[in-house]
Amino acid sequence: MQIVFDDKDLEELITTGYNSKYKKYIRNKKFMTALVTAYNYLRLSKCANDLRLISFLHYEQLAGTKGLSSIRVVNGMVERIIFREFDGGISITVLSLDNTHYGNKK
Repeated sequence: MQIVFDDKDLEELITTGYNSKYKKYIRNKKFMTALVTAYNYLRLSKCANDLRLISFLHYEQLAGTKGLSSIRVVNGMVERIIFREFDGGISITVLSLDNTHYGNKK
């Protein structure tokens, strides 16, 4: 699947492992490994519905939003990758890394 990043800082974090905006995540090796794994599953999927088959990602289409979906990065943490699907799952635009899912107020 083609993936386009709206958040260039998130793209840098995933590809290089470093970014000043997301520096609180860099020290958490478990999170960084899981982030790259989740990104690879996004990249290798033929369509977004293929993500439903990978249970630990907890793929869901977000209610009340137009075309937004999310996948969990790490079990036991609230951080999720928020993305928008286009053309039946052919292209995905990664919007953000969100830690306020389900009302979490860190």
